[in-house]
Amino acid sequence: MSFGLGQRWISESESDLGLGTIIALDARSVTVLFPASGEQRCYARQQAPLSRIRFVAGDKIRSAEGFELDVTEVEEVGETLLYHGKRLDTGQHTSVREILLDHFLSFSQPQDRLYAGQIDRLEAFSLRYQSQLQLHQLQQNPLRGLSGARVSLIPHQLYIAEEVAKRHAPRVMLADEVGLGKTIEAGLILHQQLISGRAKRALILVPESLQHQWLVEMLRRFNLSVAIFDQERCEQSAQDQSNPFETEQLVLCSLEFLAQSPQWQQQAATASWDLLVVDEAHHLTWDETAPSLAYQCVADLAQQIPGVLLLTATPDQLGHRSHFARLQLLDSDRFYDYDSFVQQEQQFQHIASLTEHLLQAKPLSKAIATELKTLLHEPNLHKILAQLQQTELDATERQKLQQQIIQPLLDRHGTGRLLFRNSRRTIAGFPKRIPHFIELELPEPYRQSAALWQAEASADASLQALLTPERLYSQQSAEPGWQQFDPRVDALIQLLKQHKTEKFLLICSHASTAAELEKVLMQREGIRAAVFHEGMSILERDKAAAYFAQQDYSAQVLLCSEIGSEGRNFQFAHHLVLFDLPLNPDLLEQRIGRLDRIGQQQDIQLHILYFRHAAQHYQVQWYHQVLNAFAHTCQTGATVFQQTASMFWSLLHQNQWSDDGLVQWLAASHQLQQQLEQQLEQGRDQLLELNSAGGQRAIALQQQLAELDAQPELAHFMEQSWDQLGVQQENRSDTCLVLKPTEQLEGSYLPGLTEDGVSVTFDRATALAQEDIQFLSWDHPLVLSTLDYLTEQQRGNNAVALLHNRALPAGSWFLELIYLVEASAPAQLQLGRYLPVTPIRLLMDPQGRDLASAVSFQQLEKQLSPLPKAAATKVVKALRTQLDHSIAQAEQLAQQQLPALQQQATQQMQQALGEEARRLQQLREVNPSVRQEEINHLLQQQQELASYIAKARLKPDAIRLVVVSHDKQ
Repeated sequence: MSFGLGQRWISESESDLGLGTIIALDARSVTVLFPASGEQRCYARQQAPLSRIRFVAGDKIRSAEGFELDVTEVEEVGETLLYHGKRLDTGQHTSVREILLDHFLSFSQPQDRLYAGQIDRLEAFSLRYQSQLQLHQLQQNPLRGLSGARVSLIPHQLYIAEEVAKRHAPRVMLADEVGLGKTIEAGLILHQQLISGRAKRALILVPESLQHQWLVEMLRRFNLSVAIFDQERCEQSAQDQSNPFETEQLVLCSLEFLAQSPQWQQQAATASWDLLVVDEAHHLTWDETAPSLAYQCVADLAQQIPGVLLLTATPDQLGHRSHFARLQLLDSDRFYDYDSFVQQEQQFQHIASLTEHLLQAKPLSKAIATELKTLLHEPNLHKILAQLQQTELDATERQKLQQQIIQPLLDRHGTGRLLFRNSRRTIAGFPKRIPHFIELELPEPYRQSAALWQAEASADASLQALLTPERLYSQQSAEPGWQQFDPRVDALIQLLKQHKTEKFLLICSHASTAAELEKVLMQREGIRAAVFHEGMSILERDKAAAYFAQQDYSAQVLLCSEIGSEGRNFQFAHHLVLFDLPLNPDLLEQRIGRLDRIGQQQDIQLHILYFRHAAQHYQVQWYHQVLNAFAHTCQTGATVFQQTASMFWSLLHQNQWSDDGLVQWLAASHQLQQQLEQQLEQGRDQLLELNSAGGQRAIALQQQLAELDAQPELAHFMEQSWDQLGVQQENRSDTCLVLKPTEQLEGSYLPGLTEDGVSVTFDRATALAQEDIQFLSWDHPLVLSTLDYLTEQQRGNNAVALLHNRALPAGSWFLELIYLVEASAPAQLQLGRYLPVTPIRLLMDPQGRDLASAVSFQQLEKQLSPLPKAAATKVVKALRTQLDHSIAQAEQLAQQQLPALQQQATQQMQQALGEEARRLQQLREVNPSVRQEEINHLLQQQQELASYIAKARLKPDAIRLVVVSHDKQ
């Protein structure tokens, strides 16, 4: 390199420093000042990563005084350059010395960086082009937002999420039975709405006891970071901004806190939200005279927030009027009068009844066919009904015809578009529950402590005390620990030794019980156990869960307090030990639900430990004989307990376990249970369940996502990206990698990457089994940030390569150019679905011909090898004039392709949105639950998108010079 004082150079490794000036030289080093950034660098003279800036005639440059000059001549004066030309502002001929060039000069255009000698590596160019292609496909992917969640591919969940999330400002109630995944459905909807741009901000209201569960579920399953707002957080945030709820994008809040805090409730209502999510919505009680504070709070918010999701497993739990009131939160215009709602529901129940007859595997009766003809006016449907009355139809043909009648019936269903409810009887995939009752003698120390407690307990004392005798004993006695005489410890050890190769989950009521069990298992038998309770940090719980989940050198048993019933997935195990039983039947269902989930491959083995002729004994009888809660899900258990708890308390408190008292309590509970079950069955809506399950559409979604999981493109792309960007990859297992930063890591584009590394997998099964491993998909922040880094930075936007092909003249050249068709629009319009960022590739020869259609990128790539930078710079300078001419020709050719792409995008958009608007308009004529607002939004979206597509522009993205060589590689 030939250096001289006053020359202008740019750093190849730190181009953001701006234009530098050489201020000092000696035999070994060169010192460069970068005035734009105020930085100074000293480089070894022979290895300085610098490129000399030399402009040529025809270039436009900016002086330090602010004017631009159209260069007509370049003169060398000593070791520096003098540029002559015409000022663009005044037209005056003038000269600008090299040292007086604008310090802030940078080279962002591909050809500018190429001419300036800032030539990138050959593989960087290739990766950039691949990134643009992947981004192009991703923006159009209809499964975007569905594929990236760490969830099993359950058809009905996918269908509900896809059906709801594609709507503008969805307002629906998710009312699946316990264990069918309402939280997952809500998370999928929220995730899709955020990724698609339909929503930016969401407020999530949950019972206080479920805040941590939601926090964990949103982060682990959907990579969504939510902020918990309580009194302290609101006060702190209010110091930074007048409305604390405007400080976070996703806010998680206790419904009790917000309902009882008028100040913060008002602030939340005035904040800007796109989506409101309310869990356990059946607690929103209402009557005409005194609606609950919680209901009033949600009602105020629902009036202000466009999208609303209400979650409840028991929509009718607190009465039919309250159910109507919650539907009113979703659509006050549609549900304006309760009596009218009841009359319409009777009509819908009649439709559901007709559906039951229609779905029977026998010819349709004439009477039912006549009623259906009256309901369905289309002549084509009448012909199908006539066919269904025939006796000779085979089962497959009958089912096909039945489905053609079902959809029009669904369209007429009053709440079928805003209420989704699936039940276990219609959803396959659940395991069996097999209870094993382990009856033990009550130790004398426990008997004595129970007697003492009963003698001293007040009327409002907790029943839970007698159900956890080890805690009661520990509170009353200074004697040695309960572990030494409690027969449940021996029973547990025996179970674990009988099934040495199998995993056990144990749940008990108290953290101290779990911790003490872990010690005794290790001390007495050397059994490896992990503990999981509320006294541990989230990181400590993660480590415990990972220790339990891994296959080798792992814990055989995970000992959990009641927090183990939160939304964790331990379905790789199928043994559950109930060391005690909770009072609340819903909590028992949550415990069993850690293992009893859709996708569980084995039957659930329930090991129920209890003491004979003690409180636990009678509780077991109640759960087993009355509710059958160990073998099946019980929706009515909580209500039954609430209404019979006083009788149970009386028996416990007075220690009156006579046969008559026990029989009376069990009989009363059983009678109430039957009544509630009968009410639930009468209220069951088969047509609603059919609509909620999704049918063939749900199965198709599952298959599409499974096929996407099986594709290797993502893994190949990411591994290539990590190799180039300086991320070390180590195999943790056949399906898992550990990523660690190296000293060569570019930028900070990789979120969550620490020095200790992060474990990732592209395999859904691995991610579901081990929650400490991140599940990478095209929706994952790590993947999206990599795509952004590779496409938004200058990295790889130019290169020079050798083409070894003796069939072509040595020294001939080709110019490969990548242009992008871009259009900007608000995210909620989803312009990318119709006109994504579209790469246009051209391969120009010296005669101005485009050879891209004849020579693919992959074909050319296989024949190329890198050219050393010094040689590449010389070639570029020698061909500068010819390259300028070729670039001008290429831009004209690329511009010619733009109108066709705009026309195609406009037609696709008009067809898709127009058909959807017409479908909703027709649906609205038979089902008033379709909001006119949705239709108007689609029509408005059409107009706005047409305008933005018309403004699409062409942008040069990358350029590669390919020179033919006959030298051996």
